[in-house]
Amino acid sequence: MASITGFGGIFLRANDPKALYEWYERHLGLVKSEGAFAFAPPTKHPHVIFALFKPDNDYFPPAQKAMLNLQVDDLDGVLDRLTSEGVAVDPKRESYDFGKFGWITDPEGNRVELWQPIANE
Repeated sequence: MASITGFGGIFLRANDPKALYEWYERHLGLVKSEGAFAFAPPTKHPHVIFALFKPDNDYFPPAQKAMLNLQVDDLDGVLDRLTSEGVAVDPKRESYDFGKFGWITDPEGNRVELWQPIANE
């Protein structure tokens, strides 16, 4: 029987895709190639989480249909830099046995989760 071998992409709607691409490039260092962001080399963390939430769950804004979770190597450093660049950074930061989390909001109001996995994963 054929099976799923991994995620092939993330697709979001944007009111101004060109401006949003530029924002993600400037502030998060993503590199646009052939009309989309491509991740190479592969993620350092071997797991990709696919979680489903009820419409009224408040983990991210209910009006937002999806939330990006991007891996970083220095959560505090990235959030401090983004704050200095004028990016909307949630002051809340959380730590668990599987990593540290922080959140930002892009110019179109999308909440984005930043995750620093624990070093041995």
